[in-house]
Amino acid sequence: MGRPAGKRLWAQKRKQDAFWAVRGRGLYGPGFRERFAERGMNVRKSELQEMELKYLKSLANQYPNIASASTEIINLQAILNLPKGTEHFMTDIHGEYEQFNHVLKNGSGAIRRKIDEEFGNTLSQKDKKSLATLIYYPQEKLDIEIRREENIEDWYKITLHRLVQITKRVASKYTRSKVRKALPEDFAYIIEELITEKSDISDKEGYYNEIIHTIIRIGRAQEFIVALSNLIQRLVIDHLHIVGDIFDRGPGPHIIMDTLKHYHSVDIQWGNHDIVWMGAACGHLPCIATVIRVAARYGNLDTIEDGYGINLVPLATFALDTYQDVNCDVFAIKYNTDYNTKDLNLDMKIHKAIAILQLKLEGQVIRRCPEFQMEDRLLLDKIDYEKKTVLIEGREYPMKDTEFPTVDPKDPYKLTPDEEQVMERLRHAFLKCEKLQKHVRFLYSNGGLYRIHNSNLLYHGCVPLDEKGDFKSVNIDGKAYRGRALYDVLDNYARKGYYAKNDPAGMRRAQDYIWYTWTGPNSPVYGRDKMTTFERYFVEDKQTHKETKNSYYSMLDKEEIVHRILDEFGLDIRKSHIINGHVPVELKKGDTPIKCDGRLLIIDGGFSRAYQDKTGIAGYTLVSDSHGMRLVAHEPFESMEAAILRESDIFSDSTVVEIAPVRIRVSDTDIGVDLTERIKQLEQLLQAYRDGTIVEK
Repeated sequence: MGRPAGKRLWAQKRKQDAFWAVRGRGLYGPGFRERFAERGMNVRKSELQEMELKYLKSLANQYPNIASASTEIINLQAILNLPKGTEHFMTDIHGEYEQFNHVLKNGSGAIRRKIDEEFGNTLSQKDKKSLATLIYYPQEKLDIEIRREENIEDWYKITLHRLVQITKRVASKYTRSKVRKALPEDFAYIIEELITEKSDISDKEGYYNEIIHTIIRIGRAQEFIVALSNLIQRLVIDHLHIVGDIFDRGPGPHIIMDTLKHYHSVDIQWGNHDIVWMGAACGHLPCIATVIRVAARYGNLDTIEDGYGINLVPLATFALDTYQDVNCDVFAIKYNTDYNTKDLNLDMKIHKAIAILQLKLEGQVIRRCPEFQMEDRLLLDKIDYEKKTVLIEGREYPMKDTEFPTVDPKDPYKLTPDEEQVMERLRHAFLKCEKLQKHVRFLYSNGGLYRIHNSNLLYHGCVPLDEKGDFKSVNIDGKAYRGRALYDVLDNYARKGYYAKNDPAGMRRAQDYIWYTWTGPNSPVYGRDKMTTFERYFVEDKQTHKETKNSYYSMLDKEEIVHRILDEFGLDIRKSHIINGHVPVELKKGDTPIKCDGRLLIIDGGFSRAYQDKTGIAGYTLVSDSHGMRLVAHEPFESMEAAILRESDIFSDSTVVEIAPVRIRVSDTDIGVDLTERIKQLEQLLQAYRDGTIVEK
C-alpha cells in the first residue's frame, strides 16, 4: 500500500528543495548522487533529470531562444573580466554621524586619490581640495561659490568639465548597464552621453562643450553639479560593510541608520550595542533600560526623545518624584559641547533611576536563566546597608552610594508598582516607535552576527576560545555550541526574539538570549567575562572594574588559531582574512590593527570621541579593491562646517595591507561564482535548444 498523499507530497518537496540547494551551490554534475546522499536524500537519476528539465524550462521563459541566451552568456563572460568593485569596511561608529558621513562621502580618501590620478600636476593643491569638497558637499559648496564668484558661468564650465572627467574615471571599472542604473533619473541621458566615448563623432570636444554650454544656458548647472557629485560618491564605493556598533555614545545613530537605509549596497554585522537596541525594539525590558541608561550617561537622551520620538516624560516624572532629595552625584553625565547643562540635574536623576531599574531587571533575567551562569552579577542582594558595603567574590568593598529608595533589601530585584508602570509605558513606546522599528527591521534584513564575503570573514567581537585555544563550548538551552554553531544559534535566537509573535513563550525566551548576547560572558559579540556596570558606579576600587577579555584576544597573532577559525567557517586559509571590530586599537601604546601577518585586521580605532584619547586616532577604515587591501587611519574630524568653509578634509594615513599579484577580477569574487554558475546554466539551455529538448520561441 502506497504512502498517504500528504507524505508523498512532503517527500517530493524535500527532493525539490534539495535539488534547488544543490543547484544554487553549483554542485550539480558528476557525483551529484553522493552530494544528495550527504543531505540524506536518495534521488533517482531520472527524477533529477526531470527537475533539471523543469529548471531549464523556467530559465527559457527569460531567454526564449538561442540568440537571447547567447547574448547573455557573452555579457556575463565580459563582466567576469572586469576589475572587482571597491569594498569599504567601517566599524564601531557609535553614533558619530558627522565623521561617519564624511568618511562615507570621501570613500576613505578614495575620491581625493581619483582626483590626483586624473589631474596630476595640472591642478594646484588648492583647486584639488576645492573640487574634493564640492564632490563631498555639493549643495553647501555651491551656495558659497555662487556668492563668491564674479563670473559664475565660467566657474560652472570649468567645474562641470572636471566633474565629468572624474565621473569617467570612477565609472570605468563598471559595465555601462550598472552605471546606467546608478544615474539620476533627471540627467541620465545627458550624463551617459558625456561619460561615454563617441567614436563616430568627429568633433567630440565641440559636441561635449555644446552639451555643457546648454546645461549652463538653461539654468540647470547647479542641479547637474549636485547630480554628478552624488554619482561620483556612489560609484567610488561598490559595497559597504559595517562591522558592528552603530548605536550608543555618540548623538546620531538614527541619522546613520537613515543614511544606511538609503545606501546602494550595504551589509551589517551586529555589534553588542546594536544587539541591545534590537532587544529594546523587541520590547525586552532589561534592554530598554540599558539603552536609556547609556544614553543618559553620555548626555544623549535627545537621541531617544527627538531622534526616535520616544516619550521619556513618564521616566522623568518618576525620577523627579522618587529621587527628589536623593544624592545622585555618582551618576554624573559624560557630556560634550552640544549638551545643554540646564538639564544636568534632571538627567542625573533619570540616570540613577534607570540604572537601578536596569540592575533589577537584569537580576530577574539571571535568576530565571541559570544556564547563563551569571550569578556573579547579582549584587543588589549583596549590599550591607548598615556598613555601606557590598560583597563581591567573597570580599567586602565600601560603596560610594547606597541611597536606593526603590530597593527592598528583602527582595531587591522586585520592581515597585511605580517602576512597573514606568517600564510598561516605555515598553509600549519602544514597540510602537515606527522609526525605530524600521531601523531594526533593516538591521535584521541586511545583517547578521557574521558574514562571509569575497573570502573575508566579518564579525564584530570574537570567536570564544578557552585557555588552550580550542573553541569554547557554550550551553544554549541545554545543548553545547561552539565556533560557527554558536554564532548560528545566537543569530537564530535574535531573529526569533523579534519575529516569533505566534510563539509568545519562545519569543520571550529568545529575547532573554538577545540580552545575553549583549552582555553574557561567552557571547561572541561581547567577549569579556563580565560587564562590571554595578562596580563602575558604586565601588571605588578599580580592581573590581576589570573585565577580562576572552582568550581569543591574546592569541590573534598565532597562525594556527587564525587558520582554525577560518577553517571553521569554511574559508581557504591561504587567501582569506578575518575583519574584526569591537576592541579599540590603542595606537598610543604601540598596538597595531594588523595581526597574524595581515590575516586578521581589527579596524576599531576610535570613531567614537569617547575612545579617541585612548586610541590616539579617530578610527580605522579598510578599503579592498582590485589592487589589494589598504588600511586607513583617520585623524579626528572637526565638523562638517569646517570641512565645507575651510575645505579641511580628514587627514588619513594609508597603509597597504596586501597587494594583489595580479589585478582581482569579478571572476574572483562571490558575484563571479554566481555568474559562472549562471553561464553554465545558460550553456545547458543552449544545448537543450540545439538538441530539441526545449523548443525556441
